[in-house]
Amino acid sequence: MTDEPERRIVVGMEGSGYARAALIWAIEEAHHRDAVVEVVTCYSPTYVPAAPDLGYVPLDSFDLAAEVEKMQGEVIDSALEASAYSGDVKIRRTLEKGRPADTLMAVAEGADMLVVGNRGRGGFAGLRLGSVSQAIAHHSPCPLVIVRTGLADD
Repeated sequence: MTDEPERRIVVGMEGSGYARAALIWAIEEAHHRDAVVEVVTCYSPTYVPAAPDLGYVPLDSFDLAAEVEKMQGEVIDSALEASAYSGDVKIRRTLEKGRPADTLMAVAEGADMLVVGNRGRGGFAGLRLGSVSQAIAHHSPCPLVIVRTGLADD
């Protein structure tokens, strides 16, 4: 038995093709580093004012966490199918309520690496670097890899 701490690669996942490409890259890197891949998906419920006495209530009429978990699982399954090293790498799934950049940096504290796609599902298709990737690039608590893809929006 070894006293070495677990090697961990944290990957931000919001369901886009960019995040899927980042996950595939991380799976392959984890194979070479003998590391666990921790896939982190952040979500934020929408709240609206109900009445002066009630404060705010959730607008989402469905189980948002369950839908996010389902999406995360589908993208992980797809990435594992695309990777030659899928059977060699342990995947840990994490769902967190919160702002993506802040949450990813908190989860990545102590990790060997943080991996994200160059952009996400935001509305500005012409951007080369998304807002989350840009924020993380300035404040990441560990080495950061931003995976740039050949997707059509690039």
